[in-house]
Amino acid sequence: MASNGANPEGSLVALWRYPVKSMLGEELDATMVSERGLRGDRAYALIDVETGRVVSAKNPRKWGNLFEFQAELVGPPSDDGPIPPARITLPDGATVQTDEPGLDERLSAVVGRPVRLASSAGDAPRIEGYWPDYDWLESPDAVFEVKLPPGTFFDAAVVHLVTTATLDRLHSVSPQSRFDLRRFRPNLVVAVSDGVEGFPENDWVGRTLAIGDEVRLRITDPCPRCVMTTLSQGDLPKDPNVLRTVVQQNRGNVGVLASVHRGGRVRRGDGVTVE
Repeated sequence: MASNGANPEGSLVALWRYPVKSMLGEELDATMVSERGLRGDRAYALIDVETGRVVSAKNPRKWGNLFEFQAELVGPPSDDGPIPPARITLPDGATVQTDEPGLDERLSAVVGRPVRLASSAGDAPRIEGYWPDYDWLESPDAVFEVKLPPGTFFDAAVVHLVTTATLDRLHSVSPQSRFDLRRFRPNLVVAVSDGVEGFPENDWVGRTLAIGDEVRLRITDPCPRCVMTTLSQGDLPKDPNVLRTVVQQNRGNVGVLASVHRGGRVRRGDGVTVE
């Protein structure tokens, strides 16, 4: 049966953190959550030296190899101390750390444009995106700009989550494509109760999600998707049909965005309830 807006209960089956914006991230077993989201998430980003914009895989014409980089923190962050450096694995398998000399020059050489690493976003951070030239998009072959929340490297909200039911539904209508969670870069993945199908998190907007004993998230908006979902990464091939299916089946949205109403620790296996 489809979701009908009841209070589905489920469990937290995956947690992901992305220490450097638009690079691949790291899977976690547990983490602290504060008003700024998962501790250490989007702690760093590359800045385009020429334009001052935050570098984003939303414009693959300019930044075509960001998903060939992977970032992880060198150690677990404390609850209230500084964020540890991140270790970045480059496309050739070599590694660098965000605190080592010569980092900007080395990263610039690999991405093909002058960049610098930043740990502070400033008051008016912006990114540039690109809608590919597909006739099923509202604005094909168009460049656009997005203003990020002041002082952060987040596109719109500090937490993004998706349910396994949503990924299953997309796969069921388009089985030739791989709707792997990695394409959608969620922080939290929720497995809902048996019998809940479709896009259950659509019904959660405006409600509170309880995770474990401590954390409460306020679900604010559906999460609109972009060209990033179609890009190759790891063993996932480039696949425009991923975005086309999302547009056709759920108005271009996968998952939901959230603010943190109450922080605390979350762990894989925590119970999840919609209040």
